Amino acid sequence: MRKELDEFLEYLRHGRNASPHTISAYRIDLEQLQAYLAGRKIPLRGVDPVVLRGFLHELAATRLAKSSLGRKLAALRSFFQYGIKQGWMDDNPAKVLSTPKLDRPVPEFLSEEEMERFLERPDSGNVLGLRDRAILELFYAAGIRLSELVGIDLADLSLEERTLRVRGKGRKERLVPFGSKAVTSLQAYLFVRPTLLQGNFGESAVFLNYRGTRISPRSVERLVDKYVRLTLLRRGVSPHALRHSFASHLLGRGADLRVIQELLGHESLATTQKYTHLNVKQLLHVYRKSHPRAK
Repeated sequence: MRKELDEFLEYLRHGRNASPHTISAYRIDLEQLQAYLAGRKIPLRGVDPVVLRGFLHELAATRLAKSSLGRKLAALRSFFQYGIKQGWMDDNPAKVLSTPKLDRPVPEFLSEEEMERFLERPDSGNVLGLRDRAILELFYAAGIRLSELVGIDLADLSLEERTLRVRGKGRKERLVPFGSKAVTSLQAYLFVRPTLLQGNFGESAVFLNYRGTRISPRSVERLVDKYVRLTLLRRGVSPHALRHSFASHLLGRGADLRVIQELLGHESLATTQKYTHLNVKQLLHVYRKSHPRAK
């Protein structure tokens, strides 16, 4: 199966233009299948739905999350479908298997008041504080993903137009607007950014670490956690919670769900619908303001 697996991963990389994260995850999933088959001396052509159910049942016994099981099943379907095209599979044994029904917890997000306090925490008296404030402001202003934020280059940013070109999942590009508060923070940071470069003036990344190179996702996670603690907010607030807050606050102020879908870069409206968790106070306000018989 090693040869077929390597061919499939190359197809994902060059034929499907899949993200490095997806390729890495699919590699792990399929290597687990490879080990399962090898341990039972089952050839690739001998894989049928019963074999795959046994494989997934064994993974479920380790209390693997339903979302992870669903991703592994998606990897299996894609792999065997590719195998049919290449001629080393006659049919797709994963096609008849049902995807586990996922629990959809309400996304973690901050209230508008919490967000105001959170954004004020970075110290504007030093270069790293200015950088951190620009990162937090842009996260909230544009609703971008962590991977999108760390991937921003200087050429992607237009302060004059207040727009940002981001590369989302599948390397799809979209244009995202941001507001005046983010512009102010970015201007202050970009003015002092050269002090971080340490002579590496060819670096194109907007956000740098103290060594003058592109900041890593893990570093951004740490700085978000730092300001969560300084603001005395509840723990467990991640960079993704800032994206959730962006969507929740737009929705709470009456933004159309399809507009939010475009801003977030979601392919499916169903993905965006998880943000429709307005509180009772907001629902009552909208109802009393909008319904002709409410008053």
